[in-house]
Amino acid sequence: MSTHRYWFGPGLLLLLTLIVLPVSALAQGYGGAAVRDIDKILPEKERAAVYNEILKWRLDNIIPELMRKEGIDLWLVINREYNEDPVYMSMMPEPTMNARRTSILMFHDRGPGKGVERLSGSYYGSRGWYEGTWEDKSKKQFESLTDVIKKIDPEKIGINVSPTSRFGDGLTASLKETLERHLGPELSSRLVSAENLCLGWLETRSPREISIYRHICGIAHDLISEFFSNKVVTPDITTSDDVVWWIRQRITDLGLDTWFQPSISIQRSKPDAQKYADNPRIIRRGDLIHCDVGIVYLGLCTDMQLHAYVCRVGEEDAPDGLKQALARANRVADVFMGEFKAGRTGNDITDTTMQKATDAGLRPLIYSHPLGVHGHAAGCSMDARPVNQAPEGIRTEMEYRLNFNTAYVVEFSSTTSVPEWGEMDVRIGFEEDVIFTKDGCRYIDGHQTTFYLIK
Repeated sequence: MSTHRYWFGPGLLLLLTLIVLPVSALAQGYGGAAVRDIDKILPEKERAAVYNEILKWRLDNIIPELMRKEGIDLWLVINREYNEDPVYMSMMPEPTMNARRTSILMFHDRGPGKGVERLSGSYYGSRGWYEGTWEDKSKKQFESLTDVIKKIDPEKIGINVSPTSRFGDGLTASLKETLERHLGPELSSRLVSAENLCLGWLETRSPREISIYRHICGIAHDLISEFFSNKVVTPDITTSDDVVWWIRQRITDLGLDTWFQPSISIQRSKPDAQKYADNPRIIRRGDLIHCDVGIVYLGLCTDMQLHAYVCRVGEEDAPDGLKQALARANRVADVFMGEFKAGRTGNDITDTTMQKATDAGLRPLIYSHPLGVHGHAAGCSMDARPVNQAPEGIRTEMEYRLNFNTAYVVEFSSTTSVPEWGEMDVRIGFEEDVIFTKDGCRYIDGHQTTFYLIK
């Protein structure tokens, strides 16, 4: 697949530099502010206004750059109600809930100076965001669409079909067949894959999104600090399932969504594992607890895996061996993030990181992914798992190249032998959210350097 990089001018790149700044670390990883991010979640009406302001900028600035890079004159996004194309909802303003019947969006690049014309071939309006073209309702929808395309007379018509990316493959077989039947052979010969348009649109973050992402990740970190505490966990009483459902309920009560079911897992020394074999889901003193949780707010996802230690009676901190395991995981992250360079493929970044981390005496396994509109999002994936464990076709997908102004999850496991647990191997499943700009790869809201402690 071709490489595309987005340049929005020196002033905008300076803004990107200024807003991606390190965040003050919390007592147990991230914060200490008197007013937490989790206390500043907007009501629905205000969220919609912010979302639409961001969307307007994205449509005005990202779409033209993408279409000219790919040489596509007309981009069609065609889908049906409850079977939406992966890009469709990200192009529609609030309070759109879904496509209506058959919905058609058209992006017509009239060239530099004239801009990209946004059109809708749908029956229902789009509140001024897209100019309606289906005026003569005596004509069938695809007859009207064909008239519009003939009038525009584009050389290349982008449609969302791709054998590689799920994000570029939203046009169903039946809708493609209907489109080609109405266009006829000559116009149909101009149809090309809009895969890179889909990927570029979904992966590219605006300056305001990059800034707001700090707040969104702050909410997620605040949430984790709540449940990785004695507020939620009472050792020898609370179960991992209790915590999972507390998280789900808390997210719902905050008026937020989660894009996957949260999880809580437990690692414990072999003697403790044998001692508590009758009920392994109760959280015990001496346990290392791992969470996997992601929220959705203002159209963007988070994805985090962090750890807490449950102190034994009289303990004030985790054993040194566990702290060393966490430090080694952060060393893997340093190596990994240092390999983020624009234009490199996911395969190259993955293979180089695995080799360098292994040469440094670490034991990593990488399975990272882009982050944004979706949790497992569009962009440059990085996965070192064996073929039978990784998603099908991942190595082909990982030929996609890294671009600026994109967000990722630095996700991997790091294994370390812990003396206090009888040299038992302990796995740190690490997952933090990062942003990649011309200034490199940076944590969006800091990262875990010490364990959350439950006493």
